[in-house]
Amino acid sequence: MSTLRVLVFGVFAFVLLLTSCDDYFKKKEVRAPLARVGEAYLYKEDIANLITSGMSKVDSASFVSNYINSWASRQLLLSKSKINLSEEKLKEFDALVANYRTDLYTRAYKEALVSQGADSLITQKQLEEFYELEKENFKLKERLVKIRFIELPKTFLNKEEVSKSLKNFNPDDIVYLDSIGVQFKKLHFNDSLWVTSSRVLEEIPAITADNEDKYLKKSQFFELEDSMAVYLGKIEDVKQVNDIAPLSFISPTIKQVLLSRRKIDYLRKLETEIIDEAIRDKEFEIFTKNE
Repeated sequence: MSTLRVLVFGVFAFVLLLTSCDDYFKKKEVRAPLARVGEAYLYKEDIANLITSGMSKVDSASFVSNYINSWASRQLLLSKSKINLSEEKLKEFDALVANYRTDLYTRAYKEALVSQGADSLITQKQLEEFYELEKENFKLKERLVKIRFIELPKTFLNKEEVSKSLKNFNPDDIVYLDSIGVQFKKLHFNDSLWVTSSRVLEEIPAITADNEDKYLKKSQFFELEDSMAVYLGKIEDVKQVNDIAPLSFISPTIKQVLLSRRKIDYLRKLETEIIDEAIRDKEFEIFTKNE
């Protein structure tokens, strides 16, 4: 052995000896338990994160006391159950716990893999193709409307001008309505969006299930009043129950369906690749009986 190699080996051995001595002389950390039930211990750090900074000393002491009693109760019941339940039941529960633990880990891991690897982009063309293929499954269960409306205070003075502008809704009208919008209690000018009738009934209490057929009609303009406010509205378009839902309304649902299918396909492909790799690396094999 050369002098250099001996020197290097000697230095390495000396450092290793110092490290070992340092570890040996380190004082072992002793954790003071808060409570014990049999062989199970509850330590201060187990509940440290549960005590918030807003708690007073009295509140935190009460919380710790209650937590210790609750913990002890669970531990005692657990130990009693292990003594008094049958062996079959214990095996059954152990298997359930093991399966749950496995499912918890694998689900979290698969979600992480999907978020990193699965494509989450859904194009307009994909939405349209799926919509055309499945449109018979998208029949409406409630009426949809395109609406613009304004809710005015009952004391509002220039109601006729606002009503006229909302009805005509040309560029000058829009500028005018925007300029005084702070005086309205509510406003909704985006009449290109489809809105469910139930949402309209929530926003305009003067329209109810009993009179919605009268007011939620295409091209209908209404002026309604109750004890709280005055409601002005114009219905631009309507889709009735059992009509095919418009693509613009159903697009978020279609997107979720497509993403869910893509996720399932990705996971199936991933599981196949994992098994193939394990077989290739001789980490997984199936034993069959020789007949």
